[in-house]
Amino acid sequence: MTPLSPLHPARFIATAFGVGHLPGPTGTWGSLAALPVAWAIERCFGAPVLVLAAFAAVVAGVWAAEVYVASSYRKDPGAIVIDEVAGQWLTLGIGALVMPLGFWGYVAGFLLFRAADIVKPWPVSWADRRLPGGFGVVLDDAIAGVMAGIALALLFEVFG
Repeated sequence: MTPLSPLHPARFIATAFGVGHLPGPTGTWGSLAALPVAWAIERCFGAPVLVLAAFAAVVAGVWAAEVYVASSYRKDPGAIVIDEVAGQWLTLGIGALVMPLGFWGYVAGFLLFRAADIVKPWPVSWADRRLPGGFGVVLDDAIAGVMAGIALALLFEVFG
């Protein structure tokens, strides 16, 4: 297996332009890095475009993660954080479809997504264990993002 060149586009996408190389909890860094971009997309273009951007991140992320995984010796290298970006955007986009997100909506969306990503309830755990390559790396977080987004939307419906 040949390591990816530092300038390979898949490396930039998979690591969210290098965020995945930060020390410490890379998944949390990826989710945090997704927040200001999600805010800008939502404010400028609306929640439906944020959901579309999340799906675009899933598609690009599957390709980039597949290339990254194929060049490494690991099933899910920690440096890949595009999955967290996509999942976080799905959470926030789904929540924003119900109600515009303010500061606390972003905080709740961040916490709900991180909880779903870390705990991995079914079907997130199934996707994490069973789906191969870049598809598996990204899809478990996309599922976690949808689940957290639904939870966020329900919180808005119940508590306003």
